[in-house]
Amino acid sequence: MTDHKSTISFAVVAMMLVATTSIVGGDTAGKLLTGGGESPFFVAWSRFALGAALILPLSGMTLSEWPQLLNWRILMRAMLIVCGISCILTALRTEPIANVFGGFFIGPVVAYVLSVVILKERVSPARTVLLLIGFAGVLIVVRPGAGMGLGMLWAVAAGTFYGCFLVATRWLAVAFRPRFLLTSQLLIGAIVLTPLGLPDWPASGDSTLWLLVLASAVLSAAGNYLITVVNRTVPASVSAPLVYFQLVAAAVLGVLVFGDWPDTFSLIGLVVILSSGLGGFVLALRQR
Repeated sequence: MTDHKSTISFAVVAMMLVATTSIVGGDTAGKLLTGGGESPFFVAWSRFALGAALILPLSGMTLSEWPQLLNWRILMRAMLIVCGISCILTALRTEPIANVFGGFFIGPVVAYVLSVVILKERVSPARTVLLLIGFAGVLIVVRPGAGMGLGMLWAVAAGTFYGCFLVATRWLAVAFRPRFLLTSQLLIGAIVLTPLGLPDWPASGDSTLWLLVLASAVLSAAGNYLITVVNRTVPASVSAPLVYFQLVAAAVLGVLVFGDWPDTFSLIGLVVILSSGLGGFVLALRQR
């Protein structure tokens, strides 16, 4: 039994490592694009549009499901992720990628509070303490006050939208299948962002630019799809803390691609946030 559990845990960790690294890789491509002068709305729109084109053939969409794209709950959930991605791409224009993800991890705290208030989920004292530790780490990275840059405000906004999106996903998971939820957010996002993103279509025919556009969309879609697969295999209490691996990937890619070394406070905050996530993973394994 122990060996079987260890095998499952190893497989989950490995898949989440690939998933989170893919997502950060997509945002790295997005930062290269926005830092090079491309509009965050164009990058966000291209990510949703290409992602929809990739996922739609695998979605298994039926004729009866298409009208559900106009369901107000589906529309609201899709708008939350549209706002979240638009905000994080805006934040990446001016802030180091590791710091942006540090601010972004206000999301799990928002999701936890809303899950208790709206979904009436049970409060876990140990998980509450871990989230408060993670929140302290976010504050160290963000450093609210006069020294807080506008980019970090966008990062916190992105995390807040994402936390709401996670709660909306849990709320709708009992009524809609995972692949439909993923497909709906991509399709709706592509449609909603078209008026904002399409006018900013790059005039350049540079192949590197379009490779970055493709990488931003493919890596993001692949990472989110893998997370969906993991969430169907193990409880969210096990898989959710592993999303914190994004911090490691963000720090490594920030140094390798942009030469952005976290300053002392940022590094301390990132370590605190990561420790909170790893603590949550260990706690979830013990409770299984």
